[in-house]
Amino acid sequence: MIHSSAIIDPSAQIADDVEIGPYTIIGANVTIDTGTWIGPHVVINGPTRIGKDNKIYQFSSLGDAPQDKKYAGEDTALEIGDRNVIREYCTFNRGTTQDVGVTRLGNDNWIMAYVHLAHDCQVGNETIFANGTTLAGHVTVDDKVIFGAFTVIHQFCRIGYHAFSGMGTVIKSDVPPYTMLNGNPAEPHGINIEGLKRSGSTKEQIKVLRDAYKIIYKSGKRLQEAISELDELSKEHDVVQLLPDFLRQSTRGIIR
Repeated sequence: MIHSSAIIDPSAQIADDVEIGPYTIIGANVTIDTGTWIGPHVVINGPTRIGKDNKIYQFSSLGDAPQDKKYAGEDTALEIGDRNVIREYCTFNRGTTQDVGVTRLGNDNWIMAYVHLAHDCQVGNETIFANGTTLAGHVTVDDKVIFGAFTVIHQFCRIGYHAFSGMGTVIKSDVPPYTMLNGNPAEPHGINIEGLKRSGSTKEQIKVLRDAYKIIYKSGKRLQEAISELDELSKEHDVVQLLPDFLRQSTRGIIR
């Protein structure tokens, strides 16, 4: 299951059924769980933990030192969950001690070629990163987010549940849940209706979320006024509750 040309550090813990392709290098303090397939010419350095049933394609570099001038060799980590597809030339860096110390990718994510996850990024589940998506350090991506090709996200931003960015979008502020955005700089363009339909949202839920979007972006209300109105709306419609909670927690301000 491990090609004879692969180089595996003796301290690496690799499940018996893991497949590792030609010329791949697995460094010290790397753990790889069952069912994972790793193609040729991949480099994985530790400390890195990779879960079950992942597919990691050729020329990816995972778990190397963060690209942060403050980094001084501290023992930080990369964690990758289960059932992720990581395509060619992806680069995921470990965390830093200035943050949580761990860069994380959750479960069931589809990561296309040339994607970069910088230090301390926290990515949830069931996301899609199209080719060339680039996350600066300390970015948080909630579940079911979709990034169009060559989307770029500024450090410390948070991207809310089920948000969607178009190709070439440049994101410099937090993105509320369900929001579609595009442009440089990014501007909001309604809610992610198609994504919500595919996830099984009802027509009533989609209508309520469109009303909630209008409260934030079309009513002319100040942010605190919008939060108060969203709180009232969420008392009758649970699907709205993510929005006022997100707005309260935002530290960078939201896309406007």
